[in-house]
Amino acid sequence: QVQLLQSGGGSAPSGGSLALSCAVSGHKSYAYCMGWFRQASGTEREGVAIIDSDDRTTYADSVKGRFAISRDAAKNTLYLQMNGLKPEDTAMYYCAADYCPSLGSRLRADKYEHWGQGTQVTVSS
Repeated sequence: QVQLLQSGGGSAPSGGSLALSCAVSGHKSYAYCMGWFRQASGTEREGVAIIDSDDRTTYADSVKGRFAISRDAAKNTLYLQMNGLKPEDTAMYYCAADYCPSLGSRLRADKYEHWGQGTQVTVSS
């Protein structure tokens, strides 16, 4: 059974930084994509960043150059470093994992079955 346990997040001023972590267990790392999604109030869940077992990354255009996804295979932990935060980054953030979908669909939330519990990120202007 795949389990994801998130930590980190919180509040930061505009331009500040925050980091998220996600401990993943029960998956076959060689076959999985892991990533971060977010959902602001009243909106659909959107993909932020994905990393696969070859460390290839996919980013949403809105976070390119500001956010960095990484993983520590030995610790089975996924990370998201968020720099240059903007008020529009405010959302509930979720980590996710599943067998890798096609490259063109990796940021689609409906392609992932396994989810973390979510953590709030709030950026003040």
